[in-house]
Amino acid sequence: MTDPRLFPSRNALVLLAAGGSAAMLAFALLSQYGFGLWPCPLCLWQRWPHGAALLAGAAALALPGRVWPLLGAAAALTTAGIGAFHAGVEQGWWQGLQACGAGPGIAGLSAEALLNPAIAVPAAPRCDAIAFAFAGLSMAAWNAILSVGLAGLWLAAARRG
Repeated sequence: MTDPRLFPSRNALVLLAAGGSAAMLAFALLSQYGFGLWPCPLCLWQRWPHGAALLAGAAALALPGRVWPLLGAAAALTTAGIGAFHAGVEQGWWQGLQACGAGPGIAGLSAEALLNPAIAVPAAPRCDAIAFAFAGLSMAAWNAILSVGLAGLWLAAARRG
């Protein structure tokens, strides 16, 4: 029999998992606003489940039970799935969505500029273009890998529910 004091508590695991999602969201926003790596539609979709995981984390810290950590795990697996799909689009393994094509991008334009027909609207980032890679993996691939790890933390928290 193992000593339960040697393993993190449910709340510690929830904090690690929700903190991981918070860190990934912070990195995405820093990449966008600090380094000018504007997100494509799939990049944006990967952010929403991290936000849901943060809400699940807050609920799990306030309320007992396994449902909140399980919802956190579902959110982490959702963003991992979107990230894996996005990484496949970047590698040319399959087609992206129609929203991933090079359409008009309006990020950073004021309302006045949007109404001015003389302003050229820049192209939105494409889903099949890798904006930044580390160790040979794109941000989407890293999101998929790290989010699977976060899902494991959420599931471990649910087991201690």
